[in-house]
Amino acid sequence: MAETRRRLRSGTVVLGGMGVIAAALTSCGSDPDRRCVDRDSYTYEGYKIVADKNCKSGSGSGSSYGKGAKKKTGSSDAAWYYDSDVDAGRADYGTFSRSEAVDRGGFGCSGSGGG
Repeated sequence: MAETRRRLRSGTVVLGGMGVIAAALTSCGSDPDRRCVDRDSYTYEGYKIVADKNCKSGSGSGSSYGKGAKKKTGSSDAAWYYDSDVDAGRADYGTFSRSEAVDRGGFGCSGSGGG
């Protein structure tokens, strides 16, 4: 009877450990929540959310016009803003760094922000 209990406990530990590994892999593999915002529009309510087409897809630099390029006159400085609180078309308390958003995103993700 004691051997049966031991076997049951070790099986539970193995199954529990597999769940933890699965959760870690799932949280690290997913992209953080992001919004396209106008960097020039910040008020105490946050950044104004603009259409996704204004942000370059997958831009890791945080700028829609890239290094060395000049900003177009009259256009917004749109960039991806990660893991923010959203309220009434405004985003706040996030980060423009995708790797920082991934690093603070969950269990076991430290150092995985290769973006």
